[in-house]
Amino acid sequence: MILINLLPHREAARKLRREMFYAALGASAFAGALVAGVIYLWFAAQISDQQSRNQMLLAETKKLEAQIKDIASLQEEIAALRARQQAVEDLQADRNIPVHLLNELVRQLPDGVFLTSMRQQGDVVALTGVAQSNERVSELLRNLGAGSPWITRPELIEIVATNITLSPRDQRRVSNFSMRVKLNKASEAQKAASAAASAAGLVPTATGPANAAVAAANTASIARPVAPMAPAAPASAKK
Repeated sequence: MILINLLPHREAARKLRREMFYAALGASAFAGALVAGVIYLWFAAQISDQQSRNQMLLAETKKLEAQIKDIASLQEEIAALRARQQAVEDLQADRNIPVHLLNELVRQLPDGVFLTSMRQQGDVVALTGVAQSNERVSELLRNLGAGSPWITRPELIEIVATNITLSPRDQRRVSNFSMRVKLNKASEAQKAASAAASAAGLVPTATGPANAAVAAANTASIARPVAPMAPAAPASAKK
């Protein structure tokens, strides 16, 4: 008996290829979904890890900010304590300013000049006195302006020529003067003494405020008598 195949073989082959295509497509979709799921889980783990790190960094940042605030408050307290210490040191150093003032006046006062009064208001000292001549007053101004680290900016206010009677037959012409000077603080005097010592090629010691100035003043004023103060005569004429 002869058998004849009446089924279209092309249609069967096309159906087989379609089934294989759908199977491959399903396998590819499953593989893609699996890969996408793995990648998603990996990124989710990375994001979670980074978020935990961010939380830790925020916590540490808050701790550091608190420490920075503590350090800032400590620095302010240290600055306040240093300012108080400096104020106390300045007060202790400025306690001896009247002594230095008298010492400098004795050292810088030229012969023939007598002081009759001295009045201090703040850092300004008003001086009045009697001089044998106007040249003596000028010499005193030069000495106070250039020769003392404790006294600066001498300013002549008034000078009056007058006569004084020493005896019935002895009259002398003198000059009554008044001036004001500015007192330096101990720190300013120390700077001035250091600058003067540097200009002179000397090295001042730093055992106390303006130590070099005090030493120079003491050296220059050894064996120098204090000029007696004579009463100011009444002004008769202004020069």
